[in-house]
Amino acid sequence: MNHVDVPECESILQQILRLTVDMSAPQDQRCINMYDVRLRDSYSSCGMSWPPDLTYVTPYLRRADVVSALHVGPDKVTGWSECSGSVGAAFRAQNSIPAVKLLPNLLESGIPILLFSGAEDLICNHVGTEELINNMVWSGGKGFEISPNTWAPRHDWTFEGEAAGIYQQARNLTYILFYNSSHMVPFDYPRRTRDMLDRFMGVDIGSIGGTPIDSKIDGNKAGPQTSVGGHPNSTIAEEQEAEKLQDAKWAAYYRSGEVALVVFIIAAAAWFWYVYRERVKMKGYQGIWQGPNVVMDGVRDMVSGAGRLASFSFQGGKNGKRDLEAADFDEAELESLDDDEDAAAGPKGKGKSGARHEMDGLVSSDEEEEDDGDVGRTKR
Repeated sequence: MNHVDVPECESILQQILRLTVDMSAPQDQRCINMYDVRLRDSYSSCGMSWPPDLTYVTPYLRRADVVSALHVGPDKVTGWSECSGSVGAAFRAQNSIPAVKLLPNLLESGIPILLFSGAEDLICNHVGTEELINNMVWSGGKGFEISPNTWAPRHDWTFEGEAAGIYQQARNLTYILFYNSSHMVPFDYPRRTRDMLDRFMGVDIGSIGGTPIDSKIDGNKAGPQTSVGGHPNSTIAEEQEAEKLQDAKWAAYYRSGEVALVVFIIAAAAWFWYVYRERVKMKGYQGIWQGPNVVMDGVRDMVSGAGRLASFSFQGGKNGKRDLEAADFDEAELESLDDDEDAAAGPKGKGKSGARHEMDGLVSSDEEEEDDGDVGRTKR
């Protein structure tokens, strides 16, 4: 097979289309759409008038400004039409070699090539595309072989959370199968088609103002990623990264403020608890010292002496005070106190011991006089 036009293959396609005609309605015979097997069209057309947008596309592509923008030669006066007869005639030329022999030489020269098919296409169905690849030999391998009898894996492609198709690559050749798509893949899925082309050409859609797309291969963005706008040099990616950093900065400030507030509350609570405990201690019992100026029952010196004893006993305690009734002293301090007061009182007995002796004498004298009186009365 050394040429493109194969009449036998064309005949097979025509036979399939005739077999799909709905004979139950002779007045409106319809056949399967050869570009989308899920659809039907009037017989003999069988999809040639599809898609419906052709009524708008044809006049658009014939506009002078569009023709000029596409750099179409001014000698092309017939204008654009779908499936032009002149183009078809040139394509069926007997001297045009088939793709199965043309593509291997291009691949071996280092030119990357992309082939894609819609799963619902009949005229250029994916089974034929895959058989074409499997029968090509280039760069030391046949088809998608990466080693003898080992084929490159098919990677699952998901687009915005939906199964979009499969990716398969080996030795400069990329094959993509679009799920739920017709022959007119860009018509069915324009954004997925754009993603496919961006990946293949290495275009970062974000760098030209596009919005990054959620497109993944085998569940992640590994492999070709330029199409999803995730390249670190893209404008969109930089803006999103700056926004993420700003959000993270404010989140860190909020967390720091919360931590500082918690630390302050704990410190304040600890301080108030400490002050409260100290005040409770100070508010407790303070001892029995009454001071040197208190006069009780007219016995100034005795109370004064007791005042000095209490004053002496409080020395050395917390804040210079010690509690007698709380036993905040020792035996040596009391003995020293008695000796010091006896020495200070002298013969006059003005201290605590002297006063106690004088009072004992008075009591003994009174008791003797009372006894003498009783004896006298008895004698009389």
